[in-house]
Amino acid sequence: VFSFRVDSDDHAFLSDGFISHNTECRLAPLAMEMLREIDQETVDFTANYDGRSQEPTILPSRIPNLLVNGSSGIAVGMATNIPPHNLREVAAGVHWALDNPTAGSEELLEALLVRVQGPDFPTGGLIVGRDGIAEAYRTGRGSVRMRAVVVVDEDAKGRTILVVSELPYQVNPDNLAESIADLVRDGKIGGIADVRDEGSQRLGQRLVIVLKRDAIAKVVLNNLYKHTQLQYTFGCNMLAIVDGVPRTLRLDQFVEYYVAHQVDVIVRRTRFQLRRAEERAHILRALGKALDRLDDVITLIRNSASAEAARSELMGLLEIDELQAVAILDMQLRRLAALERQRILDELAEKEREIADLRAILADPVRQRRIIGEELTEIVERYGDERRTRIVPFEGDMSAEDLIAQEDVVVTVTRGGYAKRTKSDLYRSQRRGGRGVQGASLREDDIVERFFVTSTHHWLLFFTDQGRVYRAKAHELPEANRNGRGQHVANILAFQPDERIAQVIALRSYTDSPYLVLATRKGLVKKTALTEYDNGRSSGLIAINLREDDELIGAALIRAEDDLLLVSRQAKSIRFEANDEAMRPMGRATSGVMGMRLPGDDELLAMQVARADSTGSQEALLVVTDGGFGKRTLLSEYKRQGRGGQGVLTARIEQRRGQLVGALIVRDADEIFAITSAGVVIRMSVQPLRYLSRATGGVKLVSLDQDTSVVAVAHNGEAAADVATGEVHNGDVVASEPPTALGDVQTEGEEGPA
Repeated sequence: VFSFRVDSDDHAFLSDGFISHNTECRLAPLAMEMLREIDQETVDFTANYDGRSQEPTILPSRIPNLLVNGSSGIAVGMATNIPPHNLREVAAGVHWALDNPTAGSEELLEALLVRVQGPDFPTGGLIVGRDGIAEAYRTGRGSVRMRAVVVVDEDAKGRTILVVSELPYQVNPDNLAESIADLVRDGKIGGIADVRDEGSQRLGQRLVIVLKRDAIAKVVLNNLYKHTQLQYTFGCNMLAIVDGVPRTLRLDQFVEYYVAHQVDVIVRRTRFQLRRAEERAHILRALGKALDRLDDVITLIRNSASAEAARSELMGLLEIDELQAVAILDMQLRRLAALERQRILDELAEKEREIADLRAILADPVRQRRIIGEELTEIVERYGDERRTRIVPFEGDMSAEDLIAQEDVVVTVTRGGYAKRTKSDLYRSQRRGGRGVQGASLREDDIVERFFVTSTHHWLLFFTDQGRVYRAKAHELPEANRNGRGQHVANILAFQPDERIAQVIALRSYTDSPYLVLATRKGLVKKTALTEYDNGRSSGLIAINLREDDELIGAALIRAEDDLLLVSRQAKSIRFEANDEAMRPMGRATSGVMGMRLPGDDELLAMQVARADSTGSQEALLVVTDGGFGKRTLLSEYKRQGRGGQGVLTARIEQRRGQLVGALIVRDADEIFAITSAGVVIRMSVQPLRYLSRATGGVKLVSLDQDTSVVAVAHNGEAAADVATGEVHNGDVVASEPPTALGDVQTEGEEGPA
């Protein structure tokens, strides 16, 4: 059996719930206000459980204890769970009710919602959102979301730590620390290196969660909120006994019943005090008469044969009743003789004034309510304190993104349909001509076709060769290292039989751009409002109606003021405007219009968007061949033409340099990824690649092994922030980490004829 002693140095009541020996306790001063004047017949008493004594059916409770202290309990078929509140706030609501006795229930409730902010827990912490509070106050039932107070800090070793200084109500710090450790051990929460309880009587509550070096504090914290009692829901079930019957009460009903109870207490107390005052005045009047004839009274008492005879004779002598006579006889003669007449008269006058005042209170309901308010104000001034629990706005239900770090990742999609995401800093920058690092371990019959940089929180739109589009968040792709192949997209997207991924684009939201433009291998293009693709249908949407023997090869975001640049595999290109006159917007389930007329066996290779608000002098078209050659040509050399033409030459194609495999619009600050048929990824800056005219062959970009070719190129979408992974020397980005699996680095490429 555990118990505790009050004010003891050798026995302690510990904060974590353990209690040492010896039993002794007392009520706090504020708790005594619940019992004040219980001896003045303010409440009814009834027999206790065994009938041996009496107990009150209810306490006078000069404070609104049911709200201030809260209550929690379970009985047969019912339960109550009332949260504690701030004394000052509840008192403010009671004062309004006292001052407005004619207000209706709805008016009182609205006034209370303004004055009572919400529960105020003794452990502090946060309450997230007000909807649950309002629901509980309006209906008697609701859920209040509690959250710990957590500060992101650094320890002496420079490690990021989460310091928990206030816990949700009724959460045990030891149990919390143990549950966090279990979740970390089971792999349900990552990024945590250590958990320790540093709380003490001097420091108060202090739970320290040490994070790993690469952990993101916000993500770890959101996971802790989701999986532990750092965020906890208090289910309000505001049930109370009213006239012996359990009832679920609204906030205004709590206050109404409290005020009615206090009025009853005041009336009963006043009646008790009035009766006592009248009894005392009755005795004082008899004492006054006795003092007027003191000698006769003393002689009568001395000569009486018995107390009964003395009482009867005294009643006749002074013309008093039996009660008054008994009071005189109960006094010793020396005390009776010592009484001062003036003091008796003064006390009698005071009692008569008190009686008049008490009778006025009983006759005046306004006075009764004023007394309740005055006494409550006195209690609040003595015991009231500031709110401990802060209420913060609700920022929406926690989504999957709240539990996942928002970081840049390289998304890789293979021709065989395997997809993965990899942290972008695992790919380090190299000079052009470098052999790169291993990017994916692929089967012999598979190659990487799509790769780009995006954020884990962005949407990915997967366009298939059959003209359908599916969507997923980037974080839904499996995470893998550079060598990992990932998983097949069939595990994420409900592809139809024989569908292949034709293009993948990333966007923050469907308001990023007004239009989406699509291009097919036969040279057709179509512009459609981007919002038409905002549909979460797992079976996908029709993106474009394809004609026979055609397939989708490209998709991009575009505005009406932009230009569209198409490049064919035989190095032809055309640039035309994308305004509504040249390309009218069309619905999803349409085929599009002719964008580039392709002769013979030529087919469309790439589609690029030239932005209207970009600086044309800094932009160029980068083309790359499967032989590892490439070049940059300023966009100013590509003049606007009418849509549907055959275009102009964009590169001199020779057998040793190979066919075009990619075309991108780039700037000096851009970086690109090039990937080979062996799955090797090369990251490089385009700046060392000087500008050449359209009809040139380009320079060597990538050193290739025998029977290996370049299969795709793509932007490094965050190249402007480059150099989180490297340093800049003479305009080139070079690796700052030790070389791994690298061959010779060629710093000067071979240039083709001008």
